Amino acid sequence: MLDHIRAGAKGRGSCPAGTNNRDLSFDFAKGILITLVIIGHLLQYLIYQGTDAFWLSPYFKSIYMFHMPLFMAIGGYLSSGAILRKSFTQGVGERAVQLILPMLFWCILIWTLKSVVIFPTKSLTETLLDLSTEVIGTYWFIWAAFISFILIRVLTTFNRLSIWIISASAIAVAFTPITLSITPLLKYTYPFYCLGFLFAQPIGWQNGVIWRYKSIFVVLLSIAAFICFLGWGKETYAYNNLVLIHDEQSAKQVFLMFAGSLAASAVAMQSMFQSWRLVYSTRVGRFVAVQLGQSTLLLYLVQGAVFRLMDLIQFGEVWNLTTRIAFATVLGVAIVVIAMAIRSIARNLGYVSRIVVGAPPRPSLLKSQSVIN
Repeated sequence: MLDHIRAGAKGRGSCPAGTNNRDLSFDFAKGILITLVIIGHLLQYLIYQGTDAFWLSPYFKSIYMFHMPLFMAIGGYLSSGAILRKSFTQGVGERAVQLILPMLFWCILIWTLKSVVIFPTKSLTETLLDLSTEVIGTYWFIWAAFISFILIRVLTTFNRLSIWIISASAIAVAFTPITLSITPLLKYTYPFYCLGFLFAQPIGWQNGVIWRYKSIFVVLLSIAAFICFLGWGKETYAYNNLVLIHDEQSAKQVFLMFAGSLAASAVAMQSMFQSWRLVYSTRVGRFVAVQLGQSTLLLYLVQGAVFRLMDLIQFGEVWNLTTRIAFATVLGVAIVVIAMAIRSIARNLGYVSRIVVGAPPRPSLLKSQSVIN
């Protein structure tokens, strides 16, 4: 993360939204990434709906090479303060309230709406199985971030050896031969969470060669990302290769996946920081950083619900490419508008905000509640 990471992560992990210490460049990057998440799902569920062509789409590929790995790296970087300064119970408890509680709410909402439509065709056992599938699979990234937080917090108890142990754990998790449920996606993203956390630590190598020759590294990483892009195929995605090595071809695909994601993530992060320097004073830049970047969890939850419920929509022949693109554009904008409306309303409804949005109520509301109680 180059110049910004060089400054260190002191205090960032625990800075609430709206404080003077908040680095909006990271919010800007998160805003761009959550937009790419929505676009990627629009490509999959609308533009290429009903086919497997999205795996080879250059647009889909260019997004999926880095968006989730970089999200995890930023998560590990910004969570370093909470990991290092809070007790295990406090840190994990707060993270569960922030991530798992709203996720469960949205999963139950999706399950309820789907059950109303298809309940007559399914037994109670099948319906409950669908609920478990929603909880585990729909929002897999939240589980990956939560589990990564816990693992890193446990490993930091080894004090001076924790840096080396965390590095070793990234390799061990990545190459664990387990493919159950969302495990492959955790194996794919956990090393990037570790990398983000390690970059946040004030260790010597960050101030050495990597900073002195930053421009050269960016050029080399850009070339590497482009080469990996050219070789990236259907079996390079973690969804398909399951991050499992069983022969020479699978080893090649897994290596290409990690190398391409690492190079693309580094180049994308540097590009976002440079873009922020150009647009930080504009309305668009502030909207991406403050409105989108500080609402990434809610946007992820809302878009997940929308795309899961789209399974109930039947696309006929009338849905040609032009119609799909037009509808995708409208739907993408609608997701953002709905999320912003929910955020605005829920933040004024006390602790409903924690359940629906994953954010604490407005400070003024908390103060008035304490006075009443």
